[in-house]
Amino acid sequence: MNIVQSISKYDKKQPIAITIGTFDGVHIGHKKIVNRLISNAKELGLVPTVLTFFPHPRMVLQKDAEIKLLNTIEERGVILEQLGLEQLIIHPFTMDFSRLSATEFVRDLLVNQLHTKKIIIGYDHRFGRNRNANITDLRAFGTTFNFDVEEIPAQEINEVSVSSTKIRRALEEGNITTANKYLGYNYMLTGVVKKGKGLGRQIQFPTANIKIEEKYKLIPKNGVYVVQSTIGGKRISGMMNIGFNPTVEGKEQSIEVHFFDFNQDLYEQKIQIDILGWIREEKKFESLDALKEQLVLDKEISLQLIAK
Repeated sequence: MNIVQSISKYDKKQPIAITIGTFDGVHIGHKKIVNRLISNAKELGLVPTVLTFFPHPRMVLQKDAEIKLLNTIEERGVILEQLGLEQLIIHPFTMDFSRLSATEFVRDLLVNQLHTKKIIIGYDHRFGRNRNANITDLRAFGTTFNFDVEEIPAQEINEVSVSSTKIRRALEEGNITTANKYLGYNYMLTGVVKKGKGLGRQIQFPTANIKIEEKYKLIPKNGVYVVQSTIGGKRISGMMNIGFNPTVEGKEQSIEVHFFDFNQDLYEQKIQIDILGWIREEKKFESLDALKEQLVLDKEISLQLIAK
């Protein structure tokens, strides 16, 4: 997939079919739009392109907003590529960009810079300064600047009854099953393995301590989860604890993964953790021996869930 960082850096001449949005989570509702884009572009001989924005507009326009996102911008690209998208343009969202009029956005960026010939968009899409232009305005621009507009109707989007907000709420409640159902894939955490305190190794449950640099990434509810990762081309199962390690009086939230039947050095490697299911709440144990006994049970439950 061709990834372009900013509309201004786009230098290709072939006409494109485009859809526009933040696409946080790239959930099953978003997939309907992207799949329609890809099939339509193929029929018309156009390059299927998603235009997305980073930072998230609310991070810029509402600086005090504590918004947490379902994907890092890198994860968003990975998911879109897996859907078969050919081109992703990630445009920096700034205050100056937010002040562009609808005409400037369409004429200068979509038409003159990106050579847009087809726009596929949701029924409620708004754009331009103060988001004051809508689908009717976009159709008028299409007549003026010679591109087609296809609207995805409300009933087609709403029939999946899903939103990024619903998914965030499910993750914050530890309801990973619901979140994964709405996403259409397993929720992921991507980070670099850093050295921890080594307590897991002391009780024969060594862990990879995952450091996520992106502060805006939504971390699910504290607790124990069953997970999988692809390491060295192999699918490895394990269990993950998110929390404060209360048994040893931990002070900071950590993300620690114990992989089953795995003994490789992962330090400083970037890995993706796919969360399959919820096991239990995080709790404080009377001793490390009691914690180890619980971890043995957690592993049994994890292996049963994976077997299903």
